[in-house]
Amino acid sequence: MTAHVIADDAEALTVAAALAKEFRAGASARDAERRLPRAEVDKLSASGLLAVTVPAAHGGADVGALTLAEIFRLLASADGSLAQIPQSHFVYVNVVRRQGTEEQRKFFFAEVLAGRRFGNAQSEAGTRHVQDIRTRLTPRPDGSYVLTGVKHYATGALFAHWIPVLARAEDDELHVAYVPRDAPGLTVIDDWEGMGQRTTASGTVRLDAVPVPADRVLPHHLTFRGPQLHGAVAQLLHAAIDTGIAGGALTEAAAFVRTKSRPWFESGTETAAEDPLLIQRFGELALRVRASEALLREAARTVDAARTGLTDDSAAEASIAVAAAKAHAADTAVEVAGALFEVAGTRAALDSLNLHRHWRDARTHTLHDPARWKIQHIGRYVLNGTRPPRHGLL
Repeated sequence: MTAHVIADDAEALTVAAALAKEFRAGASARDAERRLPRAEVDKLSASGLLAVTVPAAHGGADVGALTLAEIFRLLASADGSLAQIPQSHFVYVNVVRRQGTEEQRKFFFAEVLAGRRFGNAQSEAGTRHVQDIRTRLTPRPDGSYVLTGVKHYATGALFAHWIPVLARAEDDELHVAYVPRDAPGLTVIDDWEGMGQRTTASGTVRLDAVPVPADRVLPHHLTFRGPQLHGAVAQLLHAAIDTGIAGGALTEAAAFVRTKSRPWFESGTETAAEDPLLIQRFGELALRVRASEALLREAARTVDAARTGLTDDSAAEASIAVAAAKAHAADTAVEVAGALFEVAGTRAALDSLNLHRHWRDARTHTLHDPARWKIQHIGRYVLNGTRPPRHGLL
């Protein structure tokens, strides 16, 4: 497999904008028919966009968080499902960057530059909480391992070449095992039936004594032993997805009102777009979207600044900035996607138009992790100077 290699941030944004425009055209039909975007994901790989965070020393563009967030915002504004698929890919590229040996970095970065994709086998269902990981990585006499467990919400796994699996070793510490999609004992089941983000294929991964060579295992627990941006980067991408969904919904609402909605008879206007009450509401919604976009950019800049001089304080600032962006974007996405029907009118509710996909995508994606806990951490930081905890959700 081969892929274009993107040179810099400017090219990355140009490519992302072009792909978003292309993907927007088929987004509604893919959602309505639950047609998985295999061709679109292959185009993402071939474009080189999935390799833009590979370090320059390994041949990548090494783009900053500001560019990466904008890439995801653009993609999500076109298709809230499609943008979710590569989120874990970039998270686990980041794990290689931080915890991989030089040989592991050399191997996996070459894979990514060639267009190969990382999936995700992280979350588990039925455990005490989201960080109660029970999948086991058991050593064998020859130094290799076997993986046993069941994963859920495995976004990207069905489209992946490599599936990073979060598991506990004998010492109960968290590791990531990078497993080929076709490894014996590994099964990916397309059983995702969410009301939104229908085409992410976020189904089940079963691991039945899957063999894993020692050099495909990384010590993920070490990520959280010092100041880190792992959680901030992961959450920044989620915030970008919510912000993109909100922007896409607002754009579609405006187009619908301009071309299809009728004015309310009491408005005295010839068109719905001239109705002063609708104009007021669009202004309010635009303020929400612009605020989310601004918070997203500020969070990304804070992550980029922390990356150049990582300390406990700079990592905390980055996590808090991202938490603010994510909490605001989550509310904005749900509000704007719901308000689409308020401003567009009764016809917008027709199932055949599928305008409800924006709300379904927003409502589903914002369930990923609760914004109320992010607000708690922001409050503690502002009031008492308490740094947020080190984990992958902040």
